[in-house]
Amino acid sequence: MAAHDGGPSARDLEEGRLLKELEAIHRTRHETLLHGSDDALGTHTQRMNELEHEYVRRHPQRAQTASRTRSGARARKAGDEATPGDT
Repeated sequence: MAAHDGGPSARDLEEGRLLKELEAIHRTRHETLLHGSDDALGTHTQRMNELEHEYVRRHPQRAQTASRTRSGARARKAGDEATPGDT
């Protein structure tokens, strides 16, 4: 894949560089959302998606925290709705 305005293709990045790119894009996300132009936000979103999809492609069996799944979120919500005497 060829390089584009957002940097080299995610598929072309070695593992360490991919992780650094992901860290950087997540660090700048909130600021871009709040203060970036529509074009900047669109470009940021496109690049973030490209990097994240590449990470997931490379790591389909990545460790997942139970509380970060739908069933874990439902269990957490049910716990929030429980009355103090329910536990």
